[in-house]
Amino acid sequence: MALVEWKNIYVVNVVEVDNQHKKLVGLVNELHDAMIIGKGKEVLQKVLNDLVQYTLYHFATEEKYFDQYGYPESEHHKKQHKDLVEQVAALQKKYNSGEKVLTLDVMNFLRDWLHDHIIGSDKLFGPYLNSKGVN
Repeated sequence: MALVEWKNIYVVNVVEVDNQHKKLVGLVNELHDAMIIGKGKEVLQKVLNDLVQYTLYHFATEEKYFDQYGYPESEHHKKQHKDLVEQVAALQKKYNSGEKVLTLDVMNFLRDWLHDHIIGSDKLFGPYLNSKGVN
């Protein structure tokens, strides 16, 4: 069973962004599924690498829209993106240096951040971009 089920509450009504959010949810669920069968540590590095790369790609997509359409909350939203990238990079650095990184903590952090960020921040730019003709 997936840790995070995709629900309509996550839809921002920008197709490209919604599809990318589904991919991020999939990465969190990939870690969860591995933990259920006792292989969380074995896939943690792969998931962290994928998450770092895909998150950078996803944030660049959102920020491209912000810049192109003059989203008024752009700077605050970009700061949230920067903060997450730094947190995930710190987790990745700990893992790569041999420090113990609890996969349950990582999974819960990612789940909570994704949920809170989509509902608390991303849902705000959807209507703005829609008003500019972006769907």
